[in-house]
Amino acid sequence: MKLTTTALVCLLLTGTWLQDGNSLSLQVSSSNCCFTLVKRPISLKGIQCYRNSSSSCSHQDRIIFKMRRGRKSCALKTDKWVIAILQKIKPCSPTEV
Repeated sequence: MKLTTTALVCLLLTGTWLQDGNSLSLQVSSSNCCFTLVKRPISLKGIQCYRNSSSSCSHQDRIIFKMRRGRKSCALKTDKWVIAILQKIKPCSPTEV
């Protein structure tokens, strides 16, 4: 009887653990998505690097600029000033994000 009870408890705990792991992998950090766009061009001097918004975000046509002071700003990939800046700066490395 004790063996059956122990096995059942282990099975339930394993199921709960696997369910929690799957739900965490589906979450997207809001820092990987852009909700507010800058309206005017950003100074090239203030930008450290850039990265694309996450493929899990609803707006995938946006770029996230990491600024030198630690902030992040978002812009449309298709804006002319963004295209010009992307040719002059490097993408963020995984450690910079």
